[in-house]
Amino acid sequence: MMNRIVLGVIAVIGFFTLTEALTCNSCQVGVLGKCFFYTKVDCTASQNNCFTAKAEFNVTGFLSLSTSGCTSDCNTTSGSILGAGYTVNKLCCASNLCNGASAVQLSMAGALSTALLASIWSSYML
Repeated sequence: MMNRIVLGVIAVIGFFTLTEALTCNSCQVGVLGKCFFYTKVDCTASQNNCFTAKAEFNVTGFLSLSTSGCTSDCNTTSGSILGAGYTVNKLCCASNLCNGASAVQLSMAGALSTALLASIWSSYML
């Protein structure tokens, strides 16, 4: 009888440990290392890492975009958008809120510009 109780307690603890979702900082788009729309998100079971990614465009050299959130893919990627080459470097970590982000205030024009960049970039990142 005592063995069943001990096994039951272990099973319940294991269930809650396995189903606890990783929480990450999420930023759809940031410019020059600053996040504009920052939130906290719970990752899905298949997304076992938080990440921060930086996309650098080969043509400009100085302009970079960043994003952060949950992922299962921590690989560096490259490609092109409208003929401009880019490289995306991802830094991954596996504990809650380990991909720190900072938020800044935007003007209306800045927010609209950022939203446009985010919609173009996210269509290529997915």
